[in-house]
Order: sequence, then structure tokens, then C-alpha cells
Amino acid sequence: MKTATKRTPLNNWHRSQGANMADFGGYDMPLWYSSVKEEHLAVLTGAGIFDTSHMAAVIVDGSGAAALLQHCFTNDLDACMGPARKPLSPGRCVYGAFLDKKGQPIDDAIVFFMEADSYMVVVNAGMGGAIADHLRRNLGGREAAVTDLTDRLGKMDIQGPAAARILGRVLSDPEAVFAGMPYFSFKGHIDPTSPLADEVRLDDGTPILLSRTGYTGEFGFEIFLAPDKIQRLWERLLEAGQASGIKPCGLAARDSLRAGAVLPLSHQDIGHWPFINHPWPFALPFNADQTGFTKDFIGRAALEQHTDFSFTQAFAGRDLRKITAGEGSRVIDADGQTIGTVLTCATDMGIGRHGGEIFSVASPDKPAGFTARGLCCGFVKVNRKLSVGQHVDIADSRRKITVTIVDDVRPHRTARNPMADMI
Repeated sequence: MKTATKRTPLNNWHRSQGANMADFGGYDMPLWYSSVKEEHLAVLTGAGIFDTSHMAAVIVDGSGAAALLQHCFTNDLDACMGPARKPLSPGRCVYGAFLDKKGQPIDDAIVFFMEADSYMVVVNAGMGGAIADHLRRNLGGREAAVTDLTDRLGKMDIQGPAAARILGRVLSDPEAVFAGMPYFSFKGHIDPTSPLADEVRLDDGTPILLSRTGYTGEFGFEIFLAPDKIQRLWERLLEAGQASGIKPCGLAARDSLRAGAVLPLSHQDIGHWPFINHPWPFALPFNADQTGFTKDFIGRAALEQHTDFSFTQAFAGRDLRKITAGEGSRVIDADGQTIGTVLTCATDMGIGRHGGEIFSVASPDKPAGFTARGLCCGFVKVNRKLSVGQHVDIADSRRKITVTIVDDVRPHRTARNPMADMI
């Protein structure tokens, strides 16, 4: 029997605004409203808001919570913060993945250290139950409670250089909230009865958890709050950001933005193959010289022992033309040999080439008269490591285009900018 498609708390609003809707991860989600390009560019030059209530959260509590996550999560919670490799501390979060014993991803995730013996794990649509079950199966006598909060939280993101200025207009004490809030930190709590809930409240008293994270590569926030409060916040942010060019954004702009930021889509760019030899080594607990791991975790042995690895690498095209990724796509080397497949191929409409170099509409050093015409970009999975700068062809049944292997795509992204520069 086919499972009924779920709806987020903002579904009626999306439909009332004429959004183009489609199924994504079992949820009825907006792909775009009027223009994917306009939504994409709004995030690079002003701000965009995204409905992300389809994502799931899992709470892990108890004296054994940290040990359980250390066992199941790839990143090292005892040595994941910055060049000094400090332990994860309350109010900070970290990206990584949950692997099976074959070293293959179940899902990627962000782990939030809420307070002593309490963590929140944010995973992708439809994956809350799977990750909660995975954690419970691997308790191994550890004292920890695992609670799946799927569909019990509202979540939305505001992304773009104007995000803090717009959000500050609806916060009760924006100066205090934004103080001491670096990238991958958060304030507040999802439990309104927690003392931490007083850290961040809207000016109407609504408590939120505010996280300096996102999926666009640009400065911004993820916001967690009660489902019945999200539409009011959504509409207030659109009103507060009108002069800053804010736009509601769908999944299409989210996809093109994350591709230009070299961010993976779970179950597409990371999938049923070993989670290694990819552009996201920071998700694994490598030691300082990248020769081994700093801790044990589920899947470690498989990653260490496997010898037939594929390589996932980023690419950028010469113009906005793209091909259809996935089954049927091909990566072709200079000798005409097929060496892999295309995992993602999207068009970042905020970038272009000038003299062989990629510039963004937000690049401070862009040439006079520069116009971003868009470049295709994404990820390939190939049977050998390719050199940065190497040209390959990617093809589907309709066309073949030449692309360049790169270690980055959209320049001058703002996600890591100091808060002081953005308010």
C-alpha cells in the first residue's frame, strides 16, 4: 500500500501562493514559486527563506548519550572543533554521518550538543525513524534514551547576507542573541520549559532554537520552533525583509545553491558505497596527518580494509548547460573511456566565468561589467582520482558537455563570515 504524502505546517501557505509542488522524501514540498533563478539570486544578494520542516530530529539523552554517538557517528565529538581539535561543547554542532558495518551511509546529519548528557541529531526527510532505530540497536548497554521527533517540530531556514538584519527585526533582544555566535553554533532550545529557551525568543515571546547553519553555503540560520508558530514567523520575516529583497525559496533553488557550495545531497551524492574519497573529509575523524582515524566507530573497519574505492569529486562547467544525472549518465575521459557516472548536475545561476576564472555576483573583485550567466556544477563518481583542473566530458542520452574537476565552485561564499560583518 502506498504511504500517503505528508504535509509540512506551511503546506497550505505554499499552495495559496501558487508554488509548484512535488513529492520529496515523502513530503509535498515547493519546488519553486515564480522563478528558480530569482530565488537563487535572492540568497546570494539579500535573503531567502526555506520550509525545512520535512527534516527530522532525534533526541539522545542520558549518561551514555555521548558514548553512543561516538560509536555510531563518524565525526569525533572529543576532537572536532577547529584546528586545535577541541571537544564539542554545549551550544555547538558538527556535521558527519551514520554508517553501517560496510562503511556505507545510512544518512548524513548534524549533531547538536544541547547541554550535559543531551544531544539533538538532525537528519534528512523520512530518516528520523531509521536513525533512531540504528541508535537503539547499538546501545550496547549504554544508558541513553532515543526519541524520534519526526513531524513534531517546525523548521525553517533564512539564508543570505541580509539574514541577521531581517531576523533581528522580529527577535526580542537581537544584540544579545547574535553576540558570540560563530558558524556552527546555536542558542535556545526546542523544549519551551528548558531554561535555555530564554536565550532566544521572538518579540512576541515565542521561544526558538536558532542555529548558525544552513544548506546554501551562504550566511544564515536554521530555526526550530513549535509547528503551530511557524507560519506566523514565516509571514513576519517576509514582511520584515521586503526592503532587502527577501523571497520564499523552493527545493530547486536549495539544490542549485548547495551544488555551488559543494554540499552533498544524502542518498544521491553519498550513497550505497563506502563513505570515503569524497570532498567532505571533515565528516570523518581523520588524524592530523590524514593517515588514520582518531576513534573507533561503526564502519571504520570497512573503510580501512576496503581497497576498491571510487572517488567522488566536484566539477564546474563552461556555461549553464547541464545533463541529467544518475542512471544513464556517463563521465568520459580524454581517451573516450567511460570512467564513472554523474551524481549531481545543477546550474548555479549566480556565477560565471571571466578569463577562465569563476566569479560570483557577490564577488568583491568581479570584473567591471561582469554578468553571471550561470554555470553547471555538481559531483561525479569515478573509478580513479582525477586532478583538479582536469577536463572530462559528462553525457546523457541528449548531450555531452565538457566540465572541469575543481575543489570549489562558487567563490566568496558568506556562511563563515563573522557575525559582526553581517549585522
